[in-house]
Amino acid sequence: MNRKKKINSILKKRLKQQNAKLHKTNKPKYISKAERARMEEEAQIQASSEGVQKTDQVESEQ
Repeated sequence: MNRKKKINSILKKRLKQQNAKLHKTNKPKYISKAERARMEEEAQIQASSEGVQKTDQVESEQ
């Protein structure tokens, strides 16, 4: 009985692992604190440069 139980448990374990590989998680990829800070700085730089470009366009229209 123990041998059958062990074999069945091993086979069930393998099936679970195969099924887990088929179903990808919806969890978002982890982004470190330093990476988030760097991305935020880049966004601020882009926002400030866009603001400068908009003011240049307004001045050229007048």
